Amino acid sequence: MSRESSISEGGGWVQWFCAMEDHQFLCEVDDEFIRDNFNLYGLKSKFNFYNEALDLILSSETPDDEDLEDERFLEVYQEATDLYGLIHARFIITAKGLSMMKEKYLGGKFGACPRVLCERQNVLPVGMSEELRTSRVKVFCPRCEEVYIPKKKCPDVDGAYFGCSFPSIFLMNFIQEIQIPVNNQTYVPRVFGFRIYKKKGSRYQDTQQKVAEITHYSEEQLKKLRGKNDQQAKEDYVQK
Repeated sequence: MSRESSISEGGGWVQWFCAMEDHQFLCEVDDEFIRDNFNLYGLKSKFNFYNEALDLILSSETPDDEDLEDERFLEVYQEATDLYGLIHARFIITAKGLSMMKEKYLGGKFGACPRVLCERQNVLPVGMSEELRTSRVKVFCPRCEEVYIPKKKCPDVDGAYFGCSFPSIFLMNFIQEIQIPVNNQTYVPRVFGFRIYKKKGSRYQDTQQKVAEITHYSEEQLKKLRGKNDQQAKEDYVQK
């Protein structure tokens, strides 16, 4: 890709980045939102090349082949990717951001629930942590209220680009419009017509048993993740 052709196409870095393969979950954040310092509060301390990364995000040009072979550029590019992701997490809970994500949701851009009894219910992207490099993006089904790995693994889309609260805020705003069917079907395992009851290790062993609720990674879980060596942490991240 030549620099001249990149500029002539227009749209700048944000449009180029969101149009990349496996970035279909992301929406294009307005320049006005990015330029407002209030919306960027607290982000500068997280990055070594904050100013350069912000300039890259706001650039009207897109990277060419020469840029993508430059080590210094790639360092800034990685930080720009993460910085844009954290800005994106803040943008999608604004009125305009929610509206843009609603269009993607209704169009099935986030995929469908893999659970058979949910009958291909559209899902929403969600992060298991607000911290970068903890877990890649997951999807939340508003019908069965479970979290799954998306069909398209989105290997370089961090869960922090969406945050833990997005699905709940989205549903609070649009629950009357999107009309999610009531989930009144549950698969019950049986043997020759008889329900398996109190089977050791079965989730049906005790209907009164308390189930741990997980909506995000707790501080204790994050400490355990950070306590692993770099290689193991990298392998865990790839598997998630």
